[in-house]
Amino acid sequence: MLTANWHAQQNCSAQEEVDSVSEPMIHALAIIHPTARIGANVQIGPFSIIGPNVEIGEGTWIGPHVVIQGPTKIGCDNRIFQFSSIGEEPQDKKFKGEETFLEIGDRNIIRESCTFNRGTAQDKSHTKIGNDNLFMAYVHIAHDCVVGNHTIFANNASLAGHVTVEDYVILSGFAGVFQSCRVGIHSFIAMGSMIEKDVPPFVKVSGFHAKPYGLNTVGLRRRGFSPETLLNLRRAYKIIYRKGFVVSKAIEHLEPMVIECPEVKTLMDFIKASENGIVR
Repeated sequence: MLTANWHAQQNCSAQEEVDSVSEPMIHALAIIHPTARIGANVQIGPFSIIGPNVEIGEGTWIGPHVVIQGPTKIGCDNRIFQFSSIGEEPQDKKFKGEETFLEIGDRNIIRESCTFNRGTAQDKSHTKIGNDNLFMAYVHIAHDCVVGNHTIFANNASLAGHVTVEDYVILSGFAGVFQSCRVGIHSFIAMGSMIEKDVPPFVKVSGFHAKPYGLNTVGLRRRGFSPETLLNLRRAYKIIYRKGFVVSKAIEHLEPMVIECPEVKTLMDFIKASENGIVR
């Protein structure tokens, strides 16, 4: 069943097609380990290799020449394109073969030649990807990263180990994030930027050593933020970046704004929790 040839399936009678609609469609030239768990309606292309302890949720499409190693769990309705390497060992000299994990949610698009690595025992042993993300070609997600939902990683964007990227973040082409940094919700990283410190929510950054360049106004408008919210976030941005305050003093000035604008609390809480410092 798991190695049924697509060409043979295409020649089935109409009744046979109805009967097999929930069966996985796996090309005869794909290699599937016996311990892999393949959901209904999964398609796997020729020359793809699915290793041991891999779970693939229903409706996921895997193109040709994809390698998926485990332990890896992939959710439903994902699309993984050719030459991607998913769930391979972390690129970390401390790794000694411990059992670590990769988890990918639902409805993600993973384009050509992406590399997603499992976690390490030095962290939580777990790399985690959320839902509804777009990863363009040659994106690298290193060990122990956490990526939220609805993000966009343009071509060649890369995360070092232990990075957290929150929801609705956009990383432009060739952007890179240093290890252990956090990138806040609704932020925008310009092309070729290098992130060495935490990027606060709602902020736009650019540069080889990334600097803040205002709010991500275009993205926030597209996602339905009201003019009043944008006005309050601009005020908060000026307090953090334009008044010459140290961070602790800026937080004092932000606190009275929290009741009027909950998004300011999101911004303030992120800054308070920063262990790396924020981009300045």
